[in-house]
Amino acid sequence: MPKINAETATGPVEIDAPEGKKLVLVLEDSGIDILHRCGGNARCTTCRVEVLEGEPEPMGDLERNRLAVESELAPNVRLSCQIHVSNDLKVRVINQVSTRGMDAGPRPLDE
Repeated sequence: MPKINAETATGPVEIDAPEGKKLVLVLEDSGIDILHRCGGNARCTTCRVEVLEGEPEPMGDLERNRLAVESELAPNVRLSCQIHVSNDLKVRVINQVSTRGMDAGPRPLDE
């Protein structure tokens, strides 16, 4: 089972993640208040994470095209709604409900 180490505003969290599950759902189901305003459709970028260690699956066209229109993002920034966990990762959660004061958004689908 892959391990996810997440750096959050309240400190680090280590999670055992089911292989194949969306990273955004792994984080949320572990109690991390990550934003996902568009419901996991790669439209809003609020669920972005900075990949600090490990190799997430390759970026798909939907994610690549959405991130391409954003300026000043580091090359290791990814959308957690578009990553299916396949190995150990260390990530920094960029947008949290507790720091942004927004509703998380609709729960992304499991697929």
